[in-house]
Order: sequence, then C-alpha cells, then structure tokens
Amino acid sequence: MTHSPAARPQEARRRLGFALIAAATAAMMAGASAPSPFYPTLQEQLHLLPVATTGIFAVYAVALLAALLVFGSISDHLGRRPVISAAFILLASSVTAFLVADSLAMLLVARVLQGIASGILLTTLSAAIADLEAEDDPGSSAAWNTVAPLGGLALGALASGLLLDLLAEPRTLVFVSLTVLYMVFAALVWAAPETSPRTPGAAASLKPHLTLPPAARRGFVTGAPAVFAGWATGGLYLSLGAAIVHATFGIREHLWQGMVITILAGTGAATAAVLHRFGARTITIFGTSALALGTALSLLAIGLGSFGLFLAAVVVAGAGFGTAFMGVIRSISPLVEDHERAGTFASLFVVAYTAFGVPAVLAGLLAPVLSLPVTTYAYGGLVTVLAAVAAISRARSSDAEPAGDATVAAPDAGNHSGSTENVAAGAVPESAGR
Repeated sequence: MTHSPAARPQEARRRLGFALIAAATAAMMAGASAPSPFYPTLQEQLHLLPVATTGIFAVYAVALLAALLVFGSISDHLGRRPVISAAFILLASSVTAFLVADSLAMLLVARVLQGIASGILLTTLSAAIADLEAEDDPGSSAAWNTVAPLGGLALGALASGLLLDLLAEPRTLVFVSLTVLYMVFAALVWAAPETSPRTPGAAASLKPHLTLPPAARRGFVTGAPAVFAGWATGGLYLSLGAAIVHATFGIREHLWQGMVITILAGTGAATAAVLHRFGARTITIFGTSALALGTALSLLAIGLGSFGLFLAAVVVAGAGFGTAFMGVIRSISPLVEDHERAGTFASLFVVAYTAFGVPAVLAGLLAPVLSLPVTTYAYGGLVTVLAAVAAISRARSSDAEPAGDATVAAPDAGNHSGSTENVAAGAVPESAGR
C-alpha cells in the first residue's frame, strides 16, 4: 500500500510503536522466567521448606489471574500508554523486592507484585500489538504476540541459569538490570501512538469480570481447548523441568536445568515466526498435535533415561506450545474492535494461566508425596490426552475460516477496525487470525 507524504510520518510512528511494544513484551516475560533458576539457591540460603517454592509459584498465578479479572480491560478505557507505563513501574518494584528479599514473606510480596503487573501487561501489551499491526502485513500481530513473550521467556531463563554458573552472586546483576530496563520501558512507551482513546466506564470495568464480544465467542469456545493444552504443557516443563533434569538425568549445572525452559520457549517462538503465514486452523491443529507428540516423547525419554531424547521431545513440544496459542489468536483477533481487544485477551489469558498455574501447583504439592516420576507421568499423560483431544476437536470443527489455508494479500487486509465484514470478504484470511 502506498501512503501519501503526509501519512508517512504517522505510519513510521506506528511501526516504531509496534517494535517498541513487542520489545517491552519480551522484556516483561524475561522477568517472569528469570527468578525461576534462583529458587533452589534461595531455598538453601533462607532455609525454606520445599513447599515454599510451590507457594511462591502459586501466589504469582493467583495474583496474575486476579489482575486479569479486575484490570484486564482497563486500558480499553484509560488508554494503552498510561496503563503500560504504570504497570512497568510496578514490575520494576517487584524485581527490586526480589533483590532485597531475605525471607519467605518478602519473596511472596515480590511475586504478588510481579503477578499483578504481569496480568495488566499481558492484556494491554497484546492489545497494543494488535492495534499497531502494519496494514501491509496482516496477521503479523498474532505472530509477534507469540514470538515476543516466548522469546523473552527463553532469554530470561537462559541468562539466569548461565549467570548462576558463572558468577558467585548473580542476583544483583540480574535484578538491577531488570529494574532499570522496566523503568526505561515505562518512559519509552509514551513514544508509541495511543490506539485506545479514553472512554467512560473505567471504574465499572474494575469489577471482576470477563469480556468476550459476541463476534469472538464461537472462536473462543473452539480455541479454548488448544489454549488450555498449550499452557498446561508449559506449566509441566516450567514446574518440573529443572527437577527432572537434576533428579532423573543427574545433571547439576544450572544452565542445563534452565535450558529446558529456554528450548521450550525458544522453539515455540521460532516455529511461530516460521509458520505465521499459514492458516489459523492449520496452525492450531499442528500446534496441538506437536504438543501431544512432544509430551509423550518426553515421558518415553524419562523412562529410558535418555537426556538427548528428552531434549528432542522438548523441541517438539515447544513447537506446539508456540503455534497452538498463535492459531487461536489469529482466529479471534480480527473479529473484535480495537476498544474490545484488551478485555478479549484477558479472557484468553485467564484460560491460559489457569492451565499454566493450577496443574503446576498441584504437581508441586504431589511430587513429595507420590514421587517426582509418578507425578511427572500423571501430569504428562494428562497433557498428552488434552492436546490430542484439542487437535481432534479442531480438525473436526466446521468453522474453518473463509480464505482457507492460503495467505491472501488483500489491499484492505490491514483494516484495524476488526469488523466482521473484513472476515466475510476475505480481507482477513485464515492466515491472518494466538
């Protein structure tokens, strides 16, 4: 599409804003995974019981879900920029609390603050990326709403694990760096264009609720099993992955314990980037099938004691982790108006983080009772079945997008109104619909 000279600065600012928001999303998720490799060390230093780590994870999940329910649609009323800026300041305070934490109570406070900030940012950043999608690259927002968070998740775990092996006390470097980075993003976000002007109803939106516009409800119901299966898989590897590497395969290096998260999320980001031009239905079926196969292979690897096979299985599962969610976002995002996006993403993330948090917390509680291998097989078996059912359900569904699996470069495919007319006309094809 050719833009007039007057429109070019505005389009350049939109592209700059898109890149800035995507980078902010990656930074936020890096902070979500960065503390994980420190938990075993903190457990020893603070003389914490094993159940304390589960508690730290649990309060994060509860705080994040509460933030989604209360603040999920607040940026639809107050604007994206002020909400993102305030949430990054809160996130900076949470990682500062991690730095100075010298007790279980302080760790819990840090994790609660991080959960609240992350819940606000997840929906607002995702909505902003969708708002700022380039007109000449339809579907790119769904890809970047997958690539950016998974890439950040991978980098955070990798950096923390590596520094734990290289430095005697890396906590200061990691958390001071994150604090500075988040304050920088709190300021830089004001350079992006505002895509959600102030509208009435901000106070009313704080009442816990889920927002789901009528146009997106069918796609949400169809895609929910894939979202649940994908994030339950992520919860399996993030909650038990390091323990499996240590206890089952006898590997003590922090780098390799964190590498499970890095491989899972990194593969997910790379696969989403490669496949983002395929159809939403095709991507979802591929993703859920890969989730089922990868998780089943990981259980086989544990039984055989093969670390190489286990890493290969994580690669397969990671490919599914990234694409299953992207396919659902691709289906739903074009169906909602700009001012409805934050609330819609909040509903998706409630499903995602319920699947991510609840089974992981239960696994953490059951592992000391049932043993790590039994818990892993039970959790992995459940995830395999869920993913397989989601794949079959999506394959049998009759609500395939009108454009099929081909990418259609329609001139008006970048219309940001989110109207259903665009979908019906094929301007937002199946390949344009996380």
